[in-house]
Amino acid sequence: MTNLAQNLLDTAAKEGPHPALRMDEAALTYDEFRDAALRVAAGLRSRGVEPGDRVGMVLPNVLSFPVVFYGALLAGAAVVPMNPLLKAREIEYYLTDSGARLIVAGTQSAEPAAEAAAAVGVDSVTVDVAMPREVMADQGLDAPVERADSDTAVILYTSGTTGQPKGAELTHAGLNSNARTTQETLLEGTPDDVIMGCLPLFHVFGLTCSLNAGVLAGASLTLIPRFDGGKALDVIERDGVTVFEGVPTMFSAMLHQPDTDKRDVSSLRLCVSGGSAMPVEVMRSFEETFGCIVLEGYGLSETSPVASFNHPHAERKPGSIGTPIRGVEMRLVDDDGTDVPSAEVGEIAIRGENVMKGYWQREEETAKAIPDGWFRTGDLARQDEEGYYFIVDRKKEMIIRGGYNVYPREIEEALYEHPAVAEAAVIGIAHPDLGEEVAAAVALKPGASAEPAELQAFVKERVAAYKYPRHLWLVDSLPKGPTGKILRRAVEVPAEVGKR
Repeated sequence: MTNLAQNLLDTAAKEGPHPALRMDEAALTYDEFRDAALRVAAGLRSRGVEPGDRVGMVLPNVLSFPVVFYGALLAGAAVVPMNPLLKAREIEYYLTDSGARLIVAGTQSAEPAAEAAAAVGVDSVTVDVAMPREVMADQGLDAPVERADSDTAVILYTSGTTGQPKGAELTHAGLNSNARTTQETLLEGTPDDVIMGCLPLFHVFGLTCSLNAGVLAGASLTLIPRFDGGKALDVIERDGVTVFEGVPTMFSAMLHQPDTDKRDVSSLRLCVSGGSAMPVEVMRSFEETFGCIVLEGYGLSETSPVASFNHPHAERKPGSIGTPIRGVEMRLVDDDGTDVPSAEVGEIAIRGENVMKGYWQREEETAKAIPDGWFRTGDLARQDEEGYYFIVDRKKEMIIRGGYNVYPREIEEALYEHPAVAEAAVIGIAHPDLGEEVAAAVALKPGASAEPAELQAFVKERVAAYKYPRHLWLVDSLPKGPTGKILRRAVEVPAEVGKR
């Protein structure tokens, strides 16, 4: 039997009274976590949820999230996690596309979830953030519902850069193996560890690397419903956090707190970065300031997510996404799927136990994404002589200026080296002669000042002449996705600059 939720039962049997989950003053031991999840499982079964049915979840990082998630898995359901910031019409799309049987929502999402559920004709249950009693039966399910390795555990909707989101079907075996490899080879976690849960659990990075890997380790997960740099430092101090996992913007936010140097973060032993490329300058400053190591890795919703990493006991290369993890193969291919010569840029293709079963009810899209057993990621990279991969950019976000390829990531790296720059997004805008021109939106650090011309000159010194941004403007902040990743495609171009 492979039910992913069996890990919770196994850990509770060994570490029952140990703290499992915390959110400020509220906390659950592994025994309490298991019992609550089994009661959710029984509650869902009594509401007609059958093995294989889909259950929608719209919850932020609160205690109820892990309880409902594991409860739904114990009942044999497939979970469809959603961002709590979604509007009713977006939730309705997920419910309709996945054919969900019901939806469980937190109080902040109660209205849009209820409206969407009514439109689709399914039940919506609003639960308390600390304990989802509204969906719990009096008695817990006796035993988890058996699932096969290849049964779908989670359907994660990926925000495609074009068209409607597609549901990546992640299996019990794929999620289990990815969590186990993360725990055993990267986190090396034990019950003594306290993992900071500020990555959204509705996103695969937080779900696998914080929650599922944490449960396998018997570690404590301390949750932050809404990320804030100051709050994160408070929680590290208060709870003795040993493992911090975040996206680069979270690392920057903690670095730029006014009282960073007065904080006691000596408990931190390991930091993990993913979700988007971490600027080398941010990594260097963070390690210096907080006295810990940062391991950068790479993955996607479709790969459960971890595919490659800078491993703890191997050489770390700043700016690299490392080497493939156990059970995963990676290669670089051209548009025809042929391996590219060494040191050349190609698209990352991935094969392994972590790759999704396919896109939910989209055979054509699945065949396009996995034409030959290798998942095409749409990310461009090169490999060095030691096998380390370096992301160059998203295939779709590459700027072609007068026939030359410009990779936004490289220009952003140069901007991040400027002491006044907090965030940068480089995009292509239309140009009558060159096809595209390089442009940059930049947010400065609190209290810092710099003129656009100064920043342009700074970059010009660091990259080839055709690459530096001919257009650069300052903004208060840059648009970000649910995980805090900067969204280049959502950057607004000032009217006087031109059009995308």
